[in-house]
Amino acid sequence: MNGNEWEKIAKSFDATRQQAWKECIEFINSMHGTGIDIGCGNGRHLKEMEKRGDAIGVDIAFNMLLMAKKKVRKATLIQANALRLPFHSSTFDYAIFIAALHNIKGRKNRIKALKEMKRVLKKGSLAMVSVWSKWQDRWRRRFMLQALYKWRELGDIYVPWKRGEHAMRFYHLYSMRELKKDVKKAGFEIVKAWSVKKVSKKYPDNHFVIVRA
Repeated sequence: MNGNEWEKIAKSFDATRQQAWKECIEFINSMHGTGIDIGCGNGRHLKEMEKRGDAIGVDIAFNMLLMAKKKVRKATLIQANALRLPFHSSTFDYAIFIAALHNIKGRKNRIKALKEMKRVLKKGSLAMVSVWSKWQDRWRRRFMLQALYKWRELGDIYVPWKRGEHAMRFYHLYSMRELKKDVKKAGFEIVKAWSVKKVSKKYPDNHFVIVRA
């Protein structure tokens, strides 16, 4: 995950991602203390976090942080890789990792990123993670066919960005079973897990989990 594609599309991406998700707002509003938004992108959820206390936004793409800077008033923004968070262990009271874990290539690296999130959280703290669903309407058939190919992880896909700058964005689309398996592998306890339809009509397109460190 080098962030180059996100550097290219930051401005046009920001124009299409202005509203915080209600699931995230509800979670954030139940939290207290210092929070971290891993893969904060354009800062749409950081705006909510800074209302609750100190908030840190981390993203690998500097141009995304420039977009976030326009939205937040007091949150701290840091360019960093989710696999190597520049914080001491047990620093944060809660975390969100929204629609970003799935952009990391390789299961080993995704689990490493989850372990890093656990490391920087205080023991017993909660985190919310969301990923795109493998079986959502627009790609369900593709992944049924992809199971025939052994040269890539089932769920890997490149999605073109066609608004303004052109870029190919990597995603690893998850089944709920796989997401649960990965957060457990990283050492988390699952508190709640559910799926939602945001664009899809028939099958959920996003999976959410709330986990305890």
